[in-house]
Amino acid sequence: RGLDHELVAGAAPVVAAMLPEPGMRRRAALLDGFAAELAASCPGATLGRVPVRRWADLWSRALLLTVPGSAGAGAVGTVTGRLLPLGVDLQEHATAVQAQVHAVLEPVGGGAPRLVRASVSAPKPDTVVGAGLWQLLRPRMSLLGAVGEGRSAEVEAMPVTAEGDLLWDDALARTGEPADPFATARVMLSAATAARVAPLDRHPVRIAVPVLLEGYAAREGEGGLAFEVAGRLLAVDTDRMPAAGPLTPEAVAASHACVGLLRWDAGEFLLQPLAVETTVRKKTVAVHAGAWAGGTNDKAGVRAEKAATDAVAVLRERAGRLLRT
Repeated sequence: RGLDHELVAGAAPVVAAMLPEPGMRRRAALLDGFAAELAASCPGATLGRVPVRRWADLWSRALLLTVPGSAGAGAVGTVTGRLLPLGVDLQEHATAVQAQVHAVLEPVGGGAPRLVRASVSAPKPDTVVGAGLWQLLRPRMSLLGAVGEGRSAEVEAMPVTAEGDLLWDDALARTGEPADPFATARVMLSAATAARVAPLDRHPVRIAVPVLLEGYAAREGEGGLAFEVAGRLLAVDTDRMPAAGPLTPEAVAASHACVGLLRWDAGEFLLQPLAVETTVRKKTVAVHAGAWAGGTNDKAGVRAEKAATDAVAVLRERAGRLLRT
């Protein structure tokens, strides 16, 4: 309850010293976001409710990341084959953004398909939000263009960790043929093998399992949207759906098929939609959270990207002026 801005400001020089070191940026991003949450909660004496569970998890995670070798797993091998995207999970806070592509890898020469992830992150100013976030991420990973176009990617000798994370290198990938995430999920998802989870990552909040749901009924209640599946209700976490795409709670509520991430939070499973199939004028239409990842002609997306471009241009001009003085 003694939380105040002077106390939180003590984190700033620590984060500033960590950010220039590539090996410490993961910890720095976590501490930066944690400090921002604490600053937004000042003064602590006026807080109606202290988010004890969340803050304890963030602090514990930060401490665990100080264990030697925990900040980033190295590659244990390489993979070659066809990468079939399922969807994009976009995560952000005021100063950083990350896109994580969940996909099925079909190894060259046969073999069981496997679940993999490819992530890209970037620092950002707090004025860049919504569809403008893709502008910061696209130049860092060509896979986002393939996702936006609804295509697969061919990878050759791409480094991969024991946890199934591809250490993405654009030089080792090229855009492939059209690939429908729903077709991938229906044909390959049930047979795809998942990688083991690293010991330090074995926390319920880290659960994010790609699933395909069909034949459900959407229900709106006091607790929000839920899908009735096999006589049971599964809560839908619409708060996790990014504003940087066309997927909306209304589209999810009207859907009849969903590719999403099964998560666990505060004692229950939740579904985070990545894409849904819905019916528009008697035709089945797919709506993807990552549809704008590679660019868009959607009017709302174009407006948001233009606003972000203008904001970034202003920030760059101001930064240049400061450097000149």
